[in-house]
Amino acid sequence: MGIMGGGITSNFLKKGYPVYVWNRTKTVSQDYAKRGAVVCNSPREVSKQIDIIFEVTANDKSSKSVWLGKRGILQGADKNKILITNATLSVDWVDQLAQKCKSLGYTFFDMPMTGGRVGAETGTLTLLCGGDEKILKKMTPVLKAIAKKITYFGPAGHGMRYKLILNFLQAVHMIGFGQAMKIAKENKMDLKKVGDALVDRPGGITTTLSWRDYQKEPNPINFSIEWITKDLGYAKKFARKIKVPLLDQVLKIYKMAVKKGYAKKDWASINTLR
Repeated sequence: MGIMGGGITSNFLKKGYPVYVWNRTKTVSQDYAKRGAVVCNSPREVSKQIDIIFEVTANDKSSKSVWLGKRGILQGADKNKILITNATLSVDWVDQLAQKCKSLGYTFFDMPMTGGRVGAETGTLTLLCGGDEKILKKMTPVLKAIAKKITYFGPAGHGMRYKLILNFLQAVHMIGFGQAMKIAKENKMDLKKVGDALVDRPGGITTTLSWRDYQKEPNPINFSIEWITKDLGYAKKFARKIKVPLLDQVLKIYKMAVKKGYAKKDWASINTLR
């Protein structure tokens, strides 16, 4: 129940759904118990109790533990459950998990989320889905409790493929914005006018975030430098058969920021860090 998991938990509770939760830090779970959630002692216990299981963990290592551990999700699942990962993970691991679920006859979806902290808190996320399209359509009324938009990309694993491509392109755009502002600053242009104009053209969500957070660092953060660095690393593994020099360069820049101690900073801060 971090930024994203906590947000979707809150929205299911607000919409009146029965919610069972597990979190590594028990005190976090207790906060949701006060709002009506039932706290479980393990992922296995959660998956035994409910029909749709959502996993939102930090990375491949934590995800594998939650799914495959002795008290993991798969230990309590059955063929009547719908199993979902909402985390941003490597394609290799998601494909492995999808195949494992398929061999057991379980229904599995990868549904990484985009929309950040605000989207999670307000129920306006976009879910990037891979899995059985017919089952997805039946689930849509439930998913609308946490998401404004549900986009289908194909078989299990394809939602994650798109998420890594999306985060790579957004990171490139964000770095590009910072360099554009650097040029404007060096040439003594009015930065407010330049930033406002860039929001108009080329525009888009990433430009808006970049400009907003260039002016004032967000508190709390929307998405951290360590998280985008992890995602870019997974994107690099996904694209390992081809040359992607822009991905290499952006990953290098974010890795440098982590090395300098900026891991917990918002990812848009990359344009103002020294």
